[in-house]
Amino acid sequence: METVNIHEAKTHLSRLIEKAAKGEAFIIAKAGKPMVKVVPIEEAETPKKRRIGFMKGEIVVPANFDTMMADEIEEMFYGKPNDVTDK
Repeated sequence: METVNIHEAKTHLSRLIEKAAKGEAFIIAKAGKPMVKVVPIEEAETPKKRRIGFMKGEIVVPANFDTMMADEIEEMFYGKPNDVTDK
């Protein structure tokens, strides 16, 4: 593994980064003492893209969907209707 001093690393940073990105790690040293190790970042797995419409044809919406259970819902809000008419 290549070891470079700080001055050389500053001078040739672009070249060193390109090498590291290709998998060639290197060490930056100060006065001959290793300080840091530069390694490439491993690519994170990209999440699967969601497919719109992947269940097309699998689900059937009833024709009366908008009015389904309307009587029960009305009863919850207004109560049961009286059978006796006002006279």
